[in-house]
Amino acid sequence: MVENKKENLEVKEELEQKEVAPQEQQAEEAPAAEVIEETPAVEEKEEVVAEEKAAPKKEKKVAAVAADEDFDWDALESEDEGFAGQKQNELEELYNNTLNTVSEKEVLEGTVISMNKREVVVDIGYKSDGIVSLNEFRYNPDLKVGDSVEVYVESLEDKKGQMILSHKKARAVRSWDRVNEALEKDEIIKGYIKCRTKGGMIVDVFGIEAFLPGSQIDVKPIRDYDIYVGKTMEFKVVKINQEFRNVVVSHKALIEAELEQQKKEIISKLEKGQVLEGTVKNITSYGVFIDLGGVDGLIHITDLSWGRISHPNEIVELDQKLNVVILDFDDDKKRIALGLKQLTPHPWDNLDAELKVGDSVKGKVVVMADYGAFVEIATGVEGLIHVSEMSWSQHLRSAQDFLKVGDEVEAQILTLDRDERKMSLGIKQLKQDPWGEIDTKFGVGSKHKANVRNFTNFGVFVEIEEGVDGLIHISDLSWTKKIKHPSEFTAIGEEIEVVVLDIDKDNRRLSLGHKQLEENPWDVFETIFSVDSIHEGTVVELFDKGATIALPYGVEGFATPRHLVKEDGSQASLDEKLDFKVIEFSKAAKRIILSHSRVFEDEKKTEETAARKTQAKQTKKAVKAVKDNVEKTTLGDISELAALKSQMEAEENKEK
Repeated sequence: MVENKKENLEVKEELEQKEVAPQEQQAEEAPAAEVIEETPAVEEKEEVVAEEKAAPKKEKKVAAVAADEDFDWDALESEDEGFAGQKQNELEELYNNTLNTVSEKEVLEGTVISMNKREVVVDIGYKSDGIVSLNEFRYNPDLKVGDSVEVYVESLEDKKGQMILSHKKARAVRSWDRVNEALEKDEIIKGYIKCRTKGGMIVDVFGIEAFLPGSQIDVKPIRDYDIYVGKTMEFKVVKINQEFRNVVVSHKALIEAELEQQKKEIISKLEKGQVLEGTVKNITSYGVFIDLGGVDGLIHITDLSWGRISHPNEIVELDQKLNVVILDFDDDKKRIALGLKQLTPHPWDNLDAELKVGDSVKGKVVVMADYGAFVEIATGVEGLIHVSEMSWSQHLRSAQDFLKVGDEVEAQILTLDRDERKMSLGIKQLKQDPWGEIDTKFGVGSKHKANVRNFTNFGVFVEIEEGVDGLIHISDLSWTKKIKHPSEFTAIGEEIEVVVLDIDKDNRRLSLGHKQLEENPWDVFETIFSVDSIHEGTVVELFDKGATIALPYGVEGFATPRHLVKEDGSQASLDEKLDFKVIEFSKAAKRIILSHSRVFEDEKKTEETAARKTQAKQTKKAVKAVKDNVEKTTLGDISELAALKSQMEAEENKEK
C-alpha cells in the first residue's frame, strides 16, 4: 500500500510538470501550444490547490501569446489540448486505480503501518487510514508493523473525519468459515486464553469462544490452570458441533506427534538395568510416575527407598529431575517399572559384620501387624519381633497390645540370615523367665491376686503376673452357685483372688481355684438340709425339666415339675415363695432335690395314719369288753355278739 501512495505522488508531479512546460516555451511555441485542461482532482482539497496553481499560469500564458497576432484563440478555449488528450486520460485512470473502492459494512485486508499503546493504524488502500483498538489484537501479542490484518469498515468518516475499523468484527464475520477450514486442513491456529471454566479453559479463536479441556492443555497433568489465563498459544481444532456452533480445541495434540516420535525412539532403546533421567510427573499413595521424555514409568513405593516410608512425597516432589533404573517392562513396553533405591547399595551389604545371634540391638518400630512388629535397626535393615517373643505370657494377644509405630525398642537377635536378608528379634529374652522360679514363688496352696484375661465355656483364664497364666475351672468358682458360664461370675479385666491348686511346668500352666479360699459349706449344709427337712425357698428359674429353688444360706436346690404342684392343683410360679421338703441330698455332687407337693401330701398321710390308729384302738377295746362279758350272756346274746364281731372285722378289713 505504501508503493501505491508513491505512484499517486509520481503521477501528480508528472501532471504538474506538463502544465508548466508550455509556459517555459513562451512565444516561440505559442502557435503549437494548447490550452491545458484543468486536471480532475481525486480529492476536494487537491482540486482547490490545482486551481490556485493553474490560474496565474494561465494568465501569464494568455499575456504571452496576446502579442502574437497569429495565436489561435479557439484552441485556447478548447479542452482538447494535445497534452491533455489520451495521455491525460491514461494518467488519470492509472491514478484512480491506485485507490480502492471502499464501502461501509464490508471486510477488507489491510496493513499495519503504525502502533501505539492504545491503537493500531491500518492502511486499507483508501485515501485515509483507519484506526483499530489494540485490545482487539490481544490474542496476537506478536503483532508488528507490516503485518496483514482483516478489518471491518464500521464508518468511513466519524465526527473527526477519521475512518473507524474493527478487527474483532472482521474476525467474527469470517471466523466460523476459518474454524471449519482449520479443522478440515488440520491447521495450527493461534488463540487467546480468556478465562478458566469448569473442566478447562475458554479460548478466543478467530473471535469465537472455543473450549479447551483441561486434559488437552498438556501431556502432563495440570496443577494450576490459572497460569495459562491471558496467554496466547497454538492450538488445533479437534471437534466442531455444527448444530450448537461449539468448538473444541487442543494444545496437547500439537506436542503429541513430536512426543510420539520421541516415545518410539526411547521405547526401542529400553533395556533392563538401563539408567535414565526423568521428571516426576505425578505422585500417588502407591508410587511415583516418571516422565522419561514422552514415555511414562512407575516407581512403586517399595522401590523408592530401602527404608520404610508412609508416602512417596517423603522422598520426591513434583517436577523433580532424578535418575532411575529400568527394572522391568511388558512385551509392548507400555508399562515400565522403574526403581530409585536400586541405584544405591543395599543396606544389608553394609551391616556390621560382627553382629551375631544373641546380641542386643536398638531400633524403631516402622510397621505393625497382628502377628508382630517390624523394627528398623538401620536404614533398610529390619527385623521381625513376633508377638510370641514380646512377652512370656502364653495367652493369645495382639502385637498392638505391646508396641506401636514409632516406639524405640531394645531387642535381642534370635536369628540372622545375611543371604536371605532376614532377622528375627525378641523382647522377652531381655527379661527373666518367671517360670524359672515358679515352684518357690507360686507354690501349691499359695494365694494371689490375678487379672481376668479371657473366658471359655469351661473356665476363666487369668494372669497372676506377666508370663504366669492360669486357669480357674468353672467348678472351682463357687461352692454354692451353679454357674453355666464364667461371665455370670466375673468380667474380663477384673481382679480376682485365686489359690494355686496345681503346677504344670511343661505346659507353663497353673491350675487355680477361687472357691477354695473359703471352707466347704457343704459339710454344714449336710446337717441343715437333711432328708425330709422342710425349708422355705423361692422359685428363681423355671424350665422344661423343673425349677431352681433358692434356699437359705445361699444354696440352691432343684425340683421337678411334678414336685411343683400346689395343694390346689396349680403349678408354682416364678419368684413364688413356698415350703419345700428335702427328698435327696448329695454332698459329693453338691445337689439338693426338693419337693413342694410332698409337704402337704405327707401331712395328709400322717393325719390318715393317726385316724386309723385311733380306730384300731377303739375296736380292740370293744372286743375286749365283749370277751369279758361272755360268761354273763345267754346263748342268744352270744349269737348276736358273734354277728357283731364278724361285722366289725369286715369293716376293719375294708379300711385296710
